[in-house]
Amino acid sequence: MNRNLFPTNLVEACFSQYSTILTPQNNETDIYKWKISSSNSSGTNILGLVVFSIVFGVIVGRMKDEGKPLLLFFNSLSEVTLRITKIVIKFAPIGILFLVMPRVISVEDVRASLASVGYFTLTVLLGLFIHGLIVLPLIYYIITRKNPYVFLAKMTEAMMTAFGTSSSLATLPVTITCLEDYNKINRNVVRFCVPIGATINMDGTALYEAVAAIFIAQVNTLTFIYLNVKNILITTYLYSSEE
Repeated sequence: MNRNLFPTNLVEACFSQYSTILTPQNNETDIYKWKISSSNSSGTNILGLVVFSIVFGVIVGRMKDEGKPLLLFFNSLSEVTLRITKIVIKFAPIGILFLVMPRVISVEDVRASLASVGYFTLTVLLGLFIHGLIVLPLIYYIITRKNPYVFLAKMTEAMMTAFGTSSSLATLPVTITCLEDYNKINRNVVRFCVPIGATINMDGTALYEAVAAIFIAQVNTLTFIYLNVKNILITTYLYSSEE
């Protein structure tokens, strides 16, 4: 983790991160005697990029007039990136439609497919609604003493975009627009907190993965029991036939 906080190569940190590998030696059970090696695994080094961005921003801010050209460059780069992302988001539903359509057409028994994942989908949606419409608004009200549903109503565009794209990062430009233009939140606060929250604070993903893990475990257990019963029946039949 410490090596990921201070990446040796900033460009490399955008697509890979440092990982430690422990290899057992001669059936040794003591983990402290295992061989330690390292490698770079695929995945964005979020911690390293966040630490670098904070340090970089503080230094540029202290430079004042000397750092303004660099600050304007990154502001322009950010604006260009947001506009490109908005264009991509507008065409994303068409691309997603053509990606999903072959899967939908290939399903032979729609009723059976819906029944197998129906309770799983219902559980996930119920958990998301409870967390998004009760827990988070309650926290918002306790801290701000304002109506949280007025705030949520002004974030409808961002929530619909997130629902269509299933990506916090893809929804980032729309989220920033809703916070700045509709909820009138300070631009500096939005530009600092939203990118960090979109990559670190993923409540919905945590809820979904927990439910998905339980669902997969239950499905595998049922399948395992079914196979065992089937094997027992086959073995009994063969034994009876031999007699």
